[in-house]
Amino acid sequence: MSLKRKQGPLYQQIQKILKDRILHGVYPLGSIIPSEPQLEKEFGVSKMTVRGAVQELAQEGYVQKKSGVGTIVMRNTSYQKLSKGKRFTELLVEAGHKLEKKLLLSQRLVNEAGTEEYSLYGPYCQRIERLYILDGQPYIHLVHFLTAAALPGGEAAEMGADIQSLYDSLEENDIVLENFRDRFFVESAPSEVCVLLKLPPGTPVLKRLRNSYDGEGRLIEHSIGCYNTELHHYLVSYDT
Repeated sequence: MSLKRKQGPLYQQIQKILKDRILHGVYPLGSIIPSEPQLEKEFGVSKMTVRGAVQELAQEGYVQKKSGVGTIVMRNTSYQKLSKGKRFTELLVEAGHKLEKKLLLSQRLVNEAGTEEYSLYGPYCQRIERLYILDGQPYIHLVHFLTAAALPGGEAAEMGADIQSLYDSLEENDIVLENFRDRFFVESAPSEVCVLLKLPPGTPVLKRLRNSYDGEGRLIEHSIGCYNTELHHYLVSYDT
C-alpha cells in the first residue's frame, strides 16, 4: 500500500490505517495483527516507522505487545466526543462482523450561486461516495457532501480521498461535530445503487439522511445512505 508524505508523518498514516482495520473488524478483538516485518513489507517503510505506528496504537489502548506472542488487539471501539452512543459500524464489529470500505468516487464540486446546492453547501463542496462491504457482501451505499466550511484551508483544498475515518479527519482539521440530525425512511433504491448492492431493480432499502453540524450550528456534512437491511438490520445503542 502506498503512502503520501504530504499527508503527514508516515507512522501516523500507518497508525490510522491499522486503527481503521481494528474498528472495522479486519483485525478482530483478541487477534494478533501482522508482525513488524510484514507491515514493513506492506507499506514499504522502515522498522522504526512501523514501531512508531504500533506504539501510537498501544498508547491509545487498541493493542498490547506480548513477548513471544505478538501484538494483540485489546479494544475495537473509538472514543466518542459527542455522546456515549456507539457508531453503527462499531456495533457490527462487536458482533463479530467484518466491514470493508471501498472508495467509489471523490470529487470537488463548484456550486452555482442561486442553486439549492449553493445555499446548503456554499460555493464549493466535496462529494465522497463509498460502498461498505459486510462479511464479503455489499451492504451500504453512502454518499457524503462536505460543505465549504469542512474543506481544508476554508474550501481551498479537498479532503484526502483515501481518508480512513471521515469524522476523525474532520477533528484533525479542528472541526468537531456536536449535533447530528438523522431522518429514516424506506423507498426503492435507485438503479445504480441496486447494481452496487447486488439487489433486483426497484428493491426497497432503508434510507438515512444525515446532517452534521459543528458547535456554531454550521452544516458540515450531509450524507445519504442506502442500507440493505435484508443482509443485516440497522442497530442503535444508547448508554445511560
